[in-house]
This record gives sequence, structure tokens and C-alpha cells, in this order.
Amino acid sequence: MHVNNYVIMNKNYISLADFRSRKGQAKMYRRRRRRGRKGRPPKPVRIGVTPPVNVFSPAGPPSNVEPVYLEPAELEALRLVDQEGLSQEEAGERMGISRGTIWRLLQTARKKVSQALTEGRSIQIRQ
Repeated sequence: MHVNNYVIMNKNYISLADFRSRKGQAKMYRRRRRRGRKGRPPKPVRIGVTPPVNVFSPAGPPSNVEPVYLEPAELEALRLVDQEGLSQEEAGERMGISRGTIWRLLQTARKKVSQALTEGRSIQIRQ
């Protein structure tokens, strides 16, 4: 934004001539990057039922294949939507998270379960 031959950059006024001479220097106006953990801490998820069993393995001889790990939030989203028949919005309200987060949890949980079934891998629920 130009104001009387000055340009406002990051709430600072610099002259239009300085702005034009520095136009090729993109790093100059870049903000410093954060170090360490990025973003806000995750929201706590309400889990209604804890499963009585933590491992589901296929019948037959044990294999040396890595098990599929299912998060408790993914299992709860599967239970609410697929078993109880709730909509994603209702499941999100019950778990205290958004509908988009429920959608992502369902996608990853369904992918993991189908992978375990088709590849003959065991499913472990993390605690």
C-alpha cells in the first residue's frame, strides 16, 4: 500500500525508492521461523468406551509382519459412526472435536483396518 511515496510493510513505513530497490530480496520481509513444536497443542478427545481387548490377530500361524497400530480416537470414531450409526457431526459433538477431524480419523482408521484384513496383519490398539 502506497502512502505519499512510502510503502507500508509489516506495519513499518519504508520509502518507495527503498522498496523498489529491495524488491528482489524476498528473504528480507520474511518472518523468523519458529523452532521446536509447531502449532497449538492438540485438543483432548473424549473416548466413550475403552475396548476390553488391545490386540486382534488373524487365526493361523503367527507371522513376522509388523502389526497395524490403531489410535483410541480412531477406534472411537469408527464405533460411533459405523456401529452406532451416528452422523459425523453427532460423533464430533460427542467426542468434543470437529466434523473434519472425525472425517480424518475415519479415513485413517478404515484404511488401517482394511490393510490389516487384506494383508493378514494384526491390529493393536494403542493405550
